Amino acid sequence: SGTTQFKVVIKALSPKEVTRIHTPRPLDRNDGTFLMRYRMYGSVRKGLKIEIFYGDQHVAQSPYILKGPVYHEYCDCPEEDPEVWQNIMSCPSQEPQITKDFLSFPTIDLQRMLKEIPTKFSQTRGAIVHYTILNNHIYRRSLGKYTDFKMFSDEMFLSLARKVRLPDVEFYLNVGDWPVEYRKANDTPGPIPVISWCGSVDSRDIVLPTYDVTHSTLETLRGVTNDLLSIQGNTGPFWENKTERALFRGRDSREERLHLVKLSKENPELLDAGITGYFFFREKEKELGKVQLMGFFDFFKYKYQVNVDGTVAAYRFPYLLLGDSLVLKQDSQYYEHFYIGLKPWKHYVPVKRNLEDLLEKIKWAKENDGEARKIAKEGQLMARELLQPHRLYCYYYKVLQQYAKRQASKPEIQDGMELVPQPDDRDSVCSCHRKKPLREDL
Repeated sequence: SGTTQFKVVIKALSPKEVTRIHTPRPLDRNDGTFLMRYRMYGSVRKGLKIEIFYGDQHVAQSPYILKGPVYHEYCDCPEEDPEVWQNIMSCPSQEPQITKDFLSFPTIDLQRMLKEIPTKFSQTRGAIVHYTILNNHIYRRSLGKYTDFKMFSDEMFLSLARKVRLPDVEFYLNVGDWPVEYRKANDTPGPIPVISWCGSVDSRDIVLPTYDVTHSTLETLRGVTNDLLSIQGNTGPFWENKTERALFRGRDSREERLHLVKLSKENPELLDAGITGYFFFREKEKELGKVQLMGFFDFFKYKYQVNVDGTVAAYRFPYLLLGDSLVLKQDSQYYEHFYIGLKPWKHYVPVKRNLEDLLEKIKWAKENDGEARKIAKEGQLMARELLQPHRLYCYYYKVLQQYAKRQASKPEIQDGMELVPQPDDRDSVCSCHRKKPLREDL
């Protein structure tokens, strides 16, 4: 579009209301669509007016009116009726992964879990956090010493509770890498529902979106990290100008990654793979060498991206899909919450676990450029659909809702639990108009 840029102006609908709204430049997704992000530092009662200009002309049916009230992120103002909230958020009626995850758990025995989990899992795994949500307040206690990642789950549950009234629920969240419940439905005793960020084909854990995509969503426009949206406006050169090689960068968290570097040394015209840090296989550094870290947006200078598991599923997979390169994905027993919506050869190209067919898959892509480009595009569109912020909020809510329905007894605040307080946000005024009026106000 050269010099003329779209300009987006977002302001309070009512001239009487003033609020600070951060609106960076739109992200050009290079396919005729633009992404507009904004972050509010105050709430508006009447609503927002969104104007889109090209030069000085209104375009794209501008202006848009977003009817109020519209609350900023830290405004604690939950919608009391979950049905209403789910409709506003256009939550899908079914999430196939959630349906599948709860099949093993028609009822959930909280008493049994209270007896079993602290002894069975927290000593061996050391990364379990016990949560109770009661009356839309969040309480928790950490079981085990590796529970620092609870900051990510705290952050998401608090954010969700500010938006919608959550069901009363008591559950155990595994904040470690690996799934933990491997018993089958017909074992005695049977499996218990532990919630995890990563699932595997042989475990029974209930999966939530990973801490990574969750944090990315909450951090949009607040941090300096790559988020799921910023990637979409930084997908590198157009397809025909990308380097016709496959790229991999990452730590040495799995042996196949070392194998990739060897393949790359033998076939530099097909593959550029490098290890950026040695932690597990330090003795290999001399032989294989270490490469500089690479900015993530630079990955998309390459036509093909190799996705190989780390300790579990590689949490960069969603980011790679959102670019516009073709993703070559290693077969894996591990999955994240959204993989169920993806099909091999439609959204990505599958590669054997031991990578023995990787080079032939890269050659296939080079020889079938039109087909490769189509798969890259389909994968990108599907990821855009499945990883939108509202879909992640809907997903969290639905897991809590399905779990709550199955509890055989009332959730309780257990000994040793503490309240996780909502952040005290003094810089932004927030008066909530959804709260039920008190008797004397009527």
